Amino acid sequence: MKRLEQGERHTVSLILNGVPRTGRADNRTLLSDFLRHELGATGTHVGCEHGVCGACTVRIDGAAARACLTLAVQAEGRRVDTVEGLAGKDGELNDLQQAFRRNHALQCGFCTPGILMSCSDFLERVPGPTEAQVRDMLSGHLCRCTGYTNIVKAVLETAAERQARREEEKHA
Repeated sequence: MKRLEQGERHTVSLILNGVPRTGRADNRTLLSDFLRHELGATGTHVGCEHGVCGACTVRIDGAAARACLTLAVQAEGRRVDTVEGLAGKDGELNDLQQAFRRNHALQCGFCTPGILMSCSDFLERVPGPTEAQVRDMLSGHLCRCTGYTNIVKAVLETAAERQARREEEKHA
């Protein structure tokens, strides 16, 4: 791969929420900025720009990652999922988003997209989490409004509902 000089623009092609997308970025453009400003995926929020707050969390090839710590050029050829991709094609909220709504697990909403992306990854890896495991996962996110209690409830509720569906399907 050719070495890019500072300020040189590079074409970056990736799969964004299941759709092939292409944009231009220089070699220092953060993935968070590329998603928001080049591709229009403004659900990815930028908070601290140091990887501490978790607001910019997306999934890269299925794994939760901080978009403010990832360069856009590192996403070349990869699948990037943002909060915009959680809802169905018809715009209906997925089960996790619905649980957040039912449990009032958001207030100002600034941290919510990143938290949803981490929870999405977490529930795939840990389908039957304990409250302590959920709280540990959430420790990578800063939320100044909710106190986390209702977020924990929403995640545990989603896990229980998914487990019940798996059991139903197993016996069907």
